[in-house]
Amino acid sequence: MSLLKRSATELVGTFWLVLGGCGSAVLAAAFPDVGIGLLGVSLAFGLTVLTMAFAIGHISGCHLNPAVSLGLVVGGRFPSRELPAYIIAQVIGGVIAAALLYFIASGKPGFELAGGLASNGFGEHSPGGYSMAAGFVCELVMTAMFILIILGATDNRAPAGLAPIAIGLALTLIHLISIPVTNTSVNPARSTGPALIVGGWAIQQLWMFWVAPLLGAVVGGVLYRWLGKEET
Repeated sequence: MSLLKRSATELVGTFWLVLGGCGSAVLAAAFPDVGIGLLGVSLAFGLTVLTMAFAIGHISGCHLNPAVSLGLVVGGRFPSRELPAYIIAQVIGGVIAAALLYFIASGKPGFELAGGLASNGFGEHSPGGYSMAAGFVCELVMTAMFILIILGATDNRAPAGLAPIAIGLALTLIHLISIPVTNTSVNPARSTGPALIVGGWAIQQLWMFWVAPLLGAVVGGVLYRWLGKEET
């Protein structure tokens, strides 16, 4: 499969992740009387990865996330020369999804972009008011564990065919833990889309949702290479 086609597949997959995950937060989390709440939003993010893993995993690997692609490079599972193409495609997919979500959400009377469009943030823009340091550590650790789980679940020694379930549930759990802290990123493409639409504070704080997940990806990749290495 050509790099162009695999990158296009990553664009579509990341589009689905941002539309499904952020869409659930913006459109359904607090819907009158039947809002899905934090649990529903967490599950929605997990379901986007789970469904796409089955749909496109055999085409592109279903990274949907620059941090995942980097973690797989560090873990020795993905060629570094293909990393830029994947990251560009993932970010474009996230931006398109955020733009579409804004179009849909703005069709409701009273909608205000000031609500954040599910943007990630810290300090006064953290759902729970958590500090920048707390948010940074949370994003780094959650991403590192996500990469560890991905590398472990997709190891050829792991049970075959179950990786999408483990990875989808891992992302659900990560959101259950960290939505109150940063609104959960662990994915720079997911953060970039809404931030570019919202502008202002969301763009000013976007740096953290690139730096922390990418550092976490390196930590997770290095850790699994050590833990998973067979001893002779």
